[in-house]
Parts: sequence; C-alpha cells; structure tokens
Amino acid sequence: MDWLINLFAPSTSVAHIALLYAMVIAFGVYLGKIKIGGISLGVSFVLFMGILAGHLGLAPAEANATLTFIQDFGLILFVFCIGLQVGPGFFESFKQGGVQLNLLAVSTILLNVAVMFACYYLFFDTDNPNNLPMMVGTMYGAVTNTPGLGAANEALGAIFPSENMPQIANGYACAYPLGVLGIIGATIAVRYICRVNLKREDVQLEEAEAANPHVKPHVMHLRVENSYIAGRTLMQVSEFLNRDVVVTRLLHDGALITPMRDTVLATGDEIMLVCPEADADAVIAFIGPEIQAEWSDGDSCTAPMVSRRITVTNPKMNGKVLGKMHFSSIYGVNLTRITRQGMEMYASRNHHFQIGDHVIAVGTEENVNRVAELMGNSQKRLNAPNIATVFIGIMVGLIFGSLPIAIPGMPVPLKLGLAGGPLIVAILIGRFGYHFKLVTYTTTSANMMLREIGLVLFLASVGIKAGSSFWDTVSHGGLMYVGTGFLITVIPILIVGTVARLRYKFNYYTIMGMLAGTYTDPPALAYANELCSKEAPALGYSTVYPLSMFLRILVAQLVVLFACHP
Repeated sequence: MDWLINLFAPSTSVAHIALLYAMVIAFGVYLGKIKIGGISLGVSFVLFMGILAGHLGLAPAEANATLTFIQDFGLILFVFCIGLQVGPGFFESFKQGGVQLNLLAVSTILLNVAVMFACYYLFFDTDNPNNLPMMVGTMYGAVTNTPGLGAANEALGAIFPSENMPQIANGYACAYPLGVLGIIGATIAVRYICRVNLKREDVQLEEAEAANPHVKPHVMHLRVENSYIAGRTLMQVSEFLNRDVVVTRLLHDGALITPMRDTVLATGDEIMLVCPEADADAVIAFIGPEIQAEWSDGDSCTAPMVSRRITVTNPKMNGKVLGKMHFSSIYGVNLTRITRQGMEMYASRNHHFQIGDHVIAVGTEENVNRVAELMGNSQKRLNAPNIATVFIGIMVGLIFGSLPIAIPGMPVPLKLGLAGGPLIVAILIGRFGYHFKLVTYTTTSANMMLREIGLVLFLASVGIKAGSSFWDTVSHGGLMYVGTGFLITVIPILIVGTVARLRYKFNYYTIMGMLAGTYTDPPALAYANELCSKEAPALGYSTVYPLSMFLRILVAQLVVLFACHP
C-alpha cells in the first residue's frame, strides 16, 4: 500500500497536485450545493475546501510556483469567458433606461469602497500595512465577487514581496457567507422601508408590458385598399412608410407568390406582412384593413412556399448587414424574424449577422434551401469550439494588460494585469470581433464549462495557498472581518435601493435584479425570480452586470495600487 500512501502524501509530483485539485474541487462543488434556508454558497465552497486542504498541509511550500500558475491561468480563463459573454450586450446595456440603472450600480460600487475605508479607519490599526489589503479581500467577500479578489490578489503581487504578501483570501472567506445572506436580507429590508406592495408591483409590470411593445415582430394579413399604393413597388411603399416592413407573401389574381422588392402592388391584393409590433396600427392605416386570410401555401399557382428556421454558422456571414445581402431580389426569400441568445427581434435591414443567430426565412423550398446553404445552417459546425479566437483574445489581452501606465503618486505604474486586460479585450472582441473576421460565438454550455473550470482552478489555488494562515486570521480579528464585511454588504444596498425606489420610481423587482447584478450574485437573482414571474429581475440584472463586473475588477486594482503599498 506504499504507492497509495505516497500518492496522498504531500509532494510536488504531478499526480499528487492533480489529485489534490480533483479532491478539493469535487468535494467543494458537492458541498456547495447544500442549501440552508433555501440558500447555498455554490461553487465558492471550493475556496473553503482549498483552505481546509492548505490548513492540513497537503501542499508543500515547494509547490507554490505550480499553484500560482494554475491560479493565474484559471483567473485568465474565467474573466475572458465572462468578457465574451457580456461583450455583445455591454454597450447596449446603456440604452432604454439602462443609464439610470448603471449609474445606481456605479454608486453602489463606490459606496462599497467608501464603507470599506470607513471601517478600516474606525476599527483597524492603520500603521499595519497588512490591514488595508485584508479589508480589500473582506470587501470582495462581502460583495461576493471572485474576479475582483483575483484582480486585487494579482495587484498585490506587484507591490509586496511574495513571501510577505497578505493572504487576502482569508478576509474574503470570512466575509463571503454573510455576504450572500446580507445581499438578500438588505434587499428585503428595502421592501419594508419603501412599503412595497408586491401585488401592485406585478400589476404595474403587466401594464408596462402592454404599453411598451418595443420591436417585437408582429405578423398580420392585410388587403391593399389605398389607391395611392396601386402601381407602386414594395420598395417605394416601404420608403414612403419610413418603417421596416417585410411582405412575405402576396395573393394577386388568385396566385400566391413570394414578393420581391420590385413587385408592384394592386388594389385588392392580399398580403402577409411582418413589422415591429409598435408600427402595426400605422401600417394598417396606410395600406388597408387587417383581414382573416382564406388562403394558404397550397393555394399557390407556383411552387409552394415554406417557412424555415435557419441558423447562421458560416463564418463568412459574420458581421454582414441584412440590407446589403438582397435576399429578396436575388434569392426570392424574405427574412422576417431573428433570434439571438433567446431574444426575438424584427429583421431590420440594418441588422448585423453574428454566428449563432437564428432567422426565419420564407420562400419556395428550393430558394430557402439556397439561403440555408449560404448561411451554413450546420448545427455540427455551431457546436465546434472556436478555440483559436479564445487564445488570440487571451494573447492580446495579456499584452494589453501588461502595458504600464504611469500615474503620479503611485509607487508602481498601473497595469490592467491578468484580469483587467483579458476582460476588456474579451468585451471588445465579443462586440466588434466580426470586423476582424473573428468568430466569437460559443454555445452557452461551452462558455459555462470554460468559465467554471477557470473559476474552480482559481478558487482551489487561492484556498490551498491561504489555508496555512487561515486559522491565525480567524483567531486574530476574524470576527471583525465578518462584522465589517456585513456593513460593506448592507449599507450601500439600503441607501441605493431606497433611492432607486423613492427617487427614480423603479419597480421593486427591477431594483432586486439591479442589486443582484451590481453584486454579481446569482443567489440573489434566484431569490428575485422566485418572487416574480416576469422578466424584470433578469432585465435589471443583465443591464448592470457587464459594467459592474468590469468596475469590480478595475476598482480592485486601483484601490490596491493607490492605497495598499507598504
């Protein structure tokens, strides 16, 4: 049995290190699923298992270089995949009321930092250079933001010798459990402070949805009765309307055809039309009344028409503009609706295609098949990972993150580092990558897999390295970290949540989602979704999440580099 004992005994062998990570991650993930009061710590429990393994001395000091490499690589992979995920919606999050929500999110982040500094000056010895870095770790545990912990940890490495670097993961671990509870508890407190009636909030959401159709596609059948239209082409009618409309089928003299842009309309023609829901009344008023169509595809005197869902998988389609493809005039096919990441959109002529878009194409079967061939429509190709884009982005991100930026008053030049550089580049690639012929699409499952692997490798590494000093941290000020972390969690939520409700009149469910997104805390979002059957919490969460994640990572480095030098 010596071989088995040697495998588990502390050593620098690859087998022992790999086994140690496997045990820490496996037990951490399973224990993190245990719910107490309906709340679990999730994958972050890997950190606590790592701390236990480090406390038991399962990793020798000689393995620190290996642990550091795995920690940094996991962090890079994690933040890059986050950037790819939030990139397409990062700039759009400032539209349609998103500016106010994002300003509230920024205010919350600044208040977190302000409360952290207040606690530091009130309760800690400011002459000890380790106390402020430990408070930074405590803050990121309080706001449940692991990437920020990684960014702060990396920035500390630039100003502290490796042997004297504070183990801020211990402060993070002390504050994290109560941080998860505090976010939900403070959100509930806002509800009672502002005297929110949940039933009234539900009614307001329903009324808002009815009054705000946005650009949902609307399908209807019309009869052409406006004499001004007679003798004019579809293109001329569309330009005169100055609205995006797609006529998918036209019944003329008993023949059902696929209309082209130069098809001439006549009084009495019946058309099937798709337009934004908000424009439906104006289109009806201009063209003619809505009718109950008595014809179907089988009534066509020409080839029967089909409606088919096509998936864009051809890399050459990435970034192409719908209006410049001339599907109607060249292929005799109309595109009516486009779905991206579960969101259905009207097929505007200004739409930029991206790999993974799903489009509804209407036309004869032969012509639709040609368009499907042009767009790719290969699920197998879609599932294949675009691994080159990931590593090109990481390469550029590391170079960008290593650029030194000299700022007066700072002991060392500012660098975005291993976290900030890849994150910013991933956001830019996710949004503008098609300009450089980069296919950034990854399936949700693939992105989540890469992201979670990076996260658990980072958490396990940080925990194992911090474990040897964890008990000393707990016994010398651990309760202080727990208490100050609770204040950092709760005070900004009570202030910003109340202001968002009383000053800006946001729906309470939207506020819940906004606060969960600002703290990048999925358990808080899950709690909000349990209370609300609408999409308001998810909308608030997704609106502020991209900017909040970016700022959490950036602020961590700025605080460390500006204020934490020994």
